[in-house]
Amino acid sequence: MSEKKFASHADLEEKKVSFEKLSDNAYAYTAEGDPNTGVIIGDDAVMIIDATATPVMAQDVIRYVRQITDKPIKYVTLTHYHAVRVLGASGYKAEGLQDIIASKQTRELIVERGQQDMDSEIGRFPRLFNAVESVPGLTWPTVVFDKELTLWMGDLEVKIMHLGRGHTKGDTVVWLPQQKILFSGDLVEADAACYTGDAYLADWPATLDALAALKPEKMIPGRGPALMNPQRVQQGLAYTRDFVSTLYRSAQEAVAQGMNLAACMAHTRKNMDPKFASVFIYEHCLPFDVTRAHDEASGIRDPRIWTAQRDQEMWHALQAV
Repeated sequence: MSEKKFASHADLEEKKVSFEKLSDNAYAYTAEGDPNTGVIIGDDAVMIIDATATPVMAQDVIRYVRQITDKPIKYVTLTHYHAVRVLGASGYKAEGLQDIIASKQTRELIVERGQQDMDSEIGRFPRLFNAVESVPGLTWPTVVFDKELTLWMGDLEVKIMHLGRGHTKGDTVVWLPQQKILFSGDLVEADAACYTGDAYLADWPATLDALAALKPEKMIPGRGPALMNPQRVQQGLAYTRDFVSTLYRSAQEAVAQGMNLAACMAHTRKNMDPKFASVFIYEHCLPFDVTRAHDEASGIRDPRIWTAQRDQEMWHALQAV
């Protein structure tokens, strides 16, 4: 059996970008399963939610924003710490950037493992890290909050909230209560696999419950198309719950039966492949997902740090399965 190319090394085809209007204040920049970016336009400023992988790639988001407003882009909000979503933040400095906002838990993760995560992800995603030489270093928040931060962008209320752990320990959502629009980050996906390499799988369903309790009518997931009505929002929440629950249950069954990681992968595939094999980045995510799920089911409560070396060792070990 020939080994698959590492992670997303075979993913070289450029994705089609969509820039969709959700309201007079909210837009979604999506690209066929690549990390999404949210845009909020207030009375006198713009907020970007997730900053793309490099400053050069951020220029494409800026190009779309500038087609609809010339207001300064004062805020970048990070839904979590993964490099593919945050290292492009410096690209907004020339557009008026004042503050980079993140949860306290996200800042802790950057302190603890930001450099390792950066090195690891650059190795995983060569296409997404186009012009990686433009990255000046780690992205550090300038405004940090614990549970909730309310920002008034003129008359528009913007709530930035940490409602629980799931995709990472620092997951942050951005909520427009007046319009019932939610930017979920990678707590919710649509038509794309959930990456769970740094997840708290046992906690994730309860955090989804907290999102559902907001009763969002539109949602921008971390990957996949914008969910433009309450029915699609419910489908996105249900899909994500099914993915993470099936994954974790499979790992719990494997650990209970004394399976090693390779056997856990085979067992998980039996449960996951029929439902999820066709979605965006499934084959990229699954080795990392199964490794974390096996760890958590084995009692390793906090995710181990991924390094470029650990990535490669895990990938090679599981490709023969």
